[in-house]
Amino acid sequence: MCGITGYIGYREAYPIIVQGLQRLEYRGYDSAGVVLYNGEHINLAKTKGKVSDLEKIVTDTLDKSGNIGFGHTRWATHGVPNHVNSHPHLSQSENLVIVHNGIIENYSTLKKELISRGYTFQSDTDTEVLINFIEEIKLQEQCKLGKAVQLALKQVVGAYAILVFDKEKPNELVIARLGSPIAIGIGDDNSEFFIASDATPFIEYTKNAIYLEDGEMAIAKLGREIRIRNIHDDSRVEAVKTHQLQLSLEQIEKGGYDHFMLKEIHEQPTAVIDTYRGRLLANKGLIKMSGLDDNIERFINANRIIIVACGTSWHAGLVAEYLFEDIARIPVEVEYGSEFRYRNPIITEKDVVIAISQSGETADTLAAVKLAKEKGAFVFGICNVVGSSIAREVHAGGYTHAGPEIGVASTKAFTTQITLLTLLALKLGKAKGNISTPNYQTYLQELIQIPSKIETLLESDTLVKNIASVYKSVPNFLYLGRGYNFPVALEGALKLKEISYIHAEGYPAAEMKHGPIALIDEKMPVVVIATRKGHYEKVVSNIQEIKSRKGQIIAVVTKDDATVKQIADYSIEVPETLEAFTPLLTTIPLQLLSYHIAVMRGCNVDQPRNLAKSVTVE
Repeated sequence: MCGITGYIGYREAYPIIVQGLQRLEYRGYDSAGVVLYNGEHINLAKTKGKVSDLEKIVTDTLDKSGNIGFGHTRWATHGVPNHVNSHPHLSQSENLVIVHNGIIENYSTLKKELISRGYTFQSDTDTEVLINFIEEIKLQEQCKLGKAVQLALKQVVGAYAILVFDKEKPNELVIARLGSPIAIGIGDDNSEFFIASDATPFIEYTKNAIYLEDGEMAIAKLGREIRIRNIHDDSRVEAVKTHQLQLSLEQIEKGGYDHFMLKEIHEQPTAVIDTYRGRLLANKGLIKMSGLDDNIERFINANRIIIVACGTSWHAGLVAEYLFEDIARIPVEVEYGSEFRYRNPIITEKDVVIAISQSGETADTLAAVKLAKEKGAFVFGICNVVGSSIAREVHAGGYTHAGPEIGVASTKAFTTQITLLTLLALKLGKAKGNISTPNYQTYLQELIQIPSKIETLLESDTLVKNIASVYKSVPNFLYLGRGYNFPVALEGALKLKEISYIHAEGYPAAEMKHGPIALIDEKMPVVVIATRKGHYEKVVSNIQEIKSRKGQIIAVVTKDDATVKQIADYSIEVPETLEAFTPLLTTIPLQLLSYHIAVMRGCNVDQPRNLAKSVTVE
């Protein structure tokens, strides 16, 4: 949830660290801090607020010299966002310093023990407890930092990614993880090391990275290869895998757009192509996906598919429920990862579990994956980030290849996840004989056309912006959809809530009569997805019920629609497509509507309050 970045090498550390924090700020922006070691002193600065606020303080107060240091941008868990609770945290002697992403669940017990031994605490954080616990062990055991970290973590309950420095070991950093991601960039001849929550802070310096696995710790020491050990049994990890990064600097910059979110909305045509590139061979009537091809019998013979996800990925999973049951005729259940792991679910070896996560680090979804594996289910992952925790944990899977998504509100993650899930459903439907060859070919040819249809939709931006200007100040919205577009209604409402702070709810259109219709009056805007597919006549009836109660209608309709356009206050047209593919189109104007309303309300679109991109803690 928080962002960690660090450096040790021959360059000045501060510019690398602060640039890294800027790139990681999507992970948390309640507060920020940096620590540097200049060969004599540990110099530390931190503040409530964003990285830009930290830079102002550093300019006035901090000695920025030094070739070793690290920084942190925080999403608050223990302790309110303020200067004292910000990271980094020093030990009581001020010889040790730490940054931490995660939650130490037994910190209260550890804190009581440390207080009894004479320790005092400045902050409310579990992190300050952890660094003092490490120091106490180091003193009691008379051991080096690495051993002290290992012994401390054996007694810690919770999740963490940590980076620790000791003045007595000025040429090394200790890194460890359990449940929170951490990457180590390797410079030429081990002359420098870069540490970060993901690879974006160091892509211009090195393409070689190591991702620590759960329960591993590493020591980065100049001039020596990274040493990695298992925390709990102290065994050395012999086969350390170095990943070749595929990221480019251009991918994580705004490219002339005002916000990352707007850039990522406009990247969706390319992102969808990149998702099916090399997999969808429409002219040959083939879908090739090695993760599915090698395990297709597990899917074909499955009693059911269980989809686990959170947030926007959960909405993509709801679309997939329609796809798999309609096209492949396989029963599907869609579960919140956060609930699935705690309700003692019935899982058997005949089940297939599909875990969906943009980052591949979502803590609840990762825990659900581990639970499903323990129960003997076959687990298939859908992620965007290569080398992420879920990608490494599952039996097989597929990457969406959407490229980095920096905006906290997911956009291209949603459409690319649906694209990949559509490929799965079509391949399984064909393999099970539940879809005829002509229909199958029609699906393939139409899916090829979706990116150009999204391009057409993006041209409606001015119209959507005008609609946004009318409704930018309303306190509530309703979103309605049926069939494949019910999840799109949920997703549209979520986008508006996330970035504009307007209360919004999504419902199946027919459920309006079971309660929400009481909210309808002349001040209530209702977004209705009313494409000429599925239950069109039923949706028209729902719209008429709203209008008879003076509700304001914003309709998403199929091109050249006449009926709904006569009733609605505003209409946004989407190109004609197959019913199963409508979510790939109808979600686009809802993304744009949320974006423009948020901008007009003066909200921070890319970094909405209280949110972070990757939820890596419970």
